[in-house]
Amino acid sequence: MEKVYDMRHGTAFKQPIQKTFESYAREHFEELLDLVKSLCQIPAPSHFEDRRAAFCKEWLERFGAKNVFIDGAKNTVYPFKDTGGEAVLLTAHTDTVFPDLEPMPMREKGGKLFCPGVGDDTVNLAILLMAARYMQQSGRTPKCDLIFAANSCEEGLGNLKGCRALIEKYGGRLKEFVSFDLGLDTMFVKAVGSARFKVKIRTAGGHSWNDFGTPNAICEAAKMIEKLYSQKLPSEGRTTVNVGTISGGTSVNTIAQYAEFLYEYRSESAACMETMRRNFINIVDSLQGNGRTVEVEELGVRPGMGACKDEEAQQRLFERVERAIERVTGKSPKRLSGSTDCNIPFSQGIPSVCFGLATMGGTHTREEYIQTESIVLGLRAALLFISDYFE
Repeated sequence: MEKVYDMRHGTAFKQPIQKTFESYAREHFEELLDLVKSLCQIPAPSHFEDRRAAFCKEWLERFGAKNVFIDGAKNTVYPFKDTGGEAVLLTAHTDTVFPDLEPMPMREKGGKLFCPGVGDDTVNLAILLMAARYMQQSGRTPKCDLIFAANSCEEGLGNLKGCRALIEKYGGRLKEFVSFDLGLDTMFVKAVGSARFKVKIRTAGGHSWNDFGTPNAICEAAKMIEKLYSQKLPSEGRTTVNVGTISGGTSVNTIAQYAEFLYEYRSESAACMETMRRNFINIVDSLQGNGRTVEVEELGVRPGMGACKDEEAQQRLFERVERAIERVTGKSPKRLSGSTDCNIPFSQGIPSVCFGLATMGGTHTREEYIQTESIVLGLRAALLFISDYFE
């Protein structure tokens, strides 16, 4: 069989197999696009992914998948091969960042499919399902145990609940963890840690005229936010802060008794995360008393990088992603740091990578879209990448 070599990586690609992947992706373009649209019409905020989980299970079983189950974290798990040995976990998350519980508007225009959540992460979920079906119907045998999972709670306050459950179940056996998320032009090779809190401030409040001068909870919240943004950030690694929402008060003529806001800090460095934790505690303590109380509720902590168990395996994994993307797009994806499902396996030293399978824009906005033709490239890249796990 003739082989085509990528001299930069010194790796052989079997041309006939690659042509099969290309023809399969082209022939199933409309089916894949319909699958993306069907998933888009199933609302799935974090912690409310039940209907998408059930859809994924039923879809896989319809095409012959065996032993598919939904676990307690609302992950749909397809143990393609599971003998209890060394394993690879391939995932895409079912939740979207949007809170909507009704189907969101969807439209096509200019070669684009618009729908909130279509790129992050619905299109990647659809491609994962199609790739799992292809491999199941191909009759090929994996070299190691192989688990496909449509996982829950990747976004925001989901706090990676689904991925945590998967790592708890399979982590001791994992040789690699792969998350399909976001676009074809990016791959995430480093975890950014984060800590998220709800800050609640209470005061006595009162009448805006009669009690003027008594502490106002909204004003106190503003003072605290100013301190959070004016703190000196660590210089050892990139670190950010953000206040995402704020609310409180009763009326225009009432001194607010209550205010709350959501706060997070992020960093690529574990040492910087610890510095930010200490800074946060000190700022909270500095505002206690004098007619006000500050209460903090921890909403979630995402770990950053841990010591990798096998650096050579980690680098080979990154290079395999680059080869697959380059073969179908002609360009290598950018290596980035980010907060993804890979944070959990990265923190435990498991070789991991997160990369996307479509061209998209407007991520996390109501104008989110994918370039519809790009899903053909994405499916080809997924099949090329996943085929390395098979004989």
